[in-house]
Amino acid sequence: MFRYVSFFLFPLVLMANLTYMSNYNKELSVLESFDIEPSFLYDPVMNDMRNKNNTVRRNKQFFRTMEEAYLFIPAIKNILTKYNIPQEFLYLAMAESNFRTYAYSHKRAAGLWQFMPRTAKRYNLHLDEYVDERRDLIKSTEAAAKYLTTLHKRFGKWYLAAIAYNCGGGRLNRAIKKAKTDDLAVLLDPKKKYIPRESRLYIRKIVALALIGTDEQFLLSSEYEHLLNRANAYPIATVKVPSGESLKRIAKIIDLPLKDLKKLNRHLKYDFIPPYSSSYDVYIPYIKLAEFKQKYYEDSMRNIYKIYHVKRGDNLSKIGKHFHVSYKVIMDFNNLKNTHLRLKQKLIIPIENKKSRG
Repeated sequence: MFRYVSFFLFPLVLMANLTYMSNYNKELSVLESFDIEPSFLYDPVMNDMRNKNNTVRRNKQFFRTMEEAYLFIPAIKNILTKYNIPQEFLYLAMAESNFRTYAYSHKRAAGLWQFMPRTAKRYNLHLDEYVDERRDLIKSTEAAAKYLTTLHKRFGKWYLAAIAYNCGGGRLNRAIKKAKTDDLAVLLDPKKKYIPRESRLYIRKIVALALIGTDEQFLLSSEYEHLLNRANAYPIATVKVPSGESLKRIAKIIDLPLKDLKKLNRHLKYDFIPPYSSSYDVYIPYIKLAEFKQKYYEDSMRNIYKIYHVKRGDNLSKIGKHFHVSYKVIMDFNNLKNTHLRLKQKLIIPIENKKSRG
């Protein structure tokens, strides 16, 4: 009897062992991509993060975040590949912002990669009244890739680049000098505190997220199996449109819900393209590109828009006369319930191209 039971159990045991080895090899591959030693798989703090994320509630939150970002992920991966950055750095963006392009911190960091204004400008991300390119999913990822490449060249290891992204290159450089090594286990020493606590948790969080995200066996056994294929199914297309063009009009032309188009273009602070640009990049789902090329045309009656700051003595009638537009139109564009204005209040003014002034 035992012989027959063993005969049937052996394939199951063998398969379980092969699955374990496959997962283990993938885990080692994740660590290798960050230049981290295999022993880090047994780091208790990292594993505690991983186990907490492996609860049903946390897993649903993790994969729901991945699902909501299905349009972003292929674009991010393509840019990381372009700069020879490991694909696992996708999870740095997840750790920074949960893939929310509109994310904003109390320290004034914004976007997928949580750029501070000064760093953003250093990497040519434009910030003004009309746009915040830290929220531009393509341009900000390009900037992050350049920044990470610079940090990798400086420190020589990807885990150091990730830590420096969090605490700054100068802070990490001082920590390495003090520790007399760049060994991760030493830098993470909670008693010596070579790097800030936030950074000690940060690198562990990225690795934990990457390990969960590459666990195909878990995906296959969950309701989120479709994410295995979806991650490569919906790339983004970039189209150039003229100044003053409206997202609402573009959405209508390509038959896309306006909220979905806005989700891809969070860098635009308003519903229109900046008036100072002859053309500007707008992102649409790639599956809509052919439709855009076929149907889009530049409207000869198209308006451009300006942001006007209310000055002392202004009223809607006076402002309307200055820009040759009815005060009622200004009220409509700004959803004003009455004609009362506040000093320094911002108003969107639609201006016909031939009559634009000031």
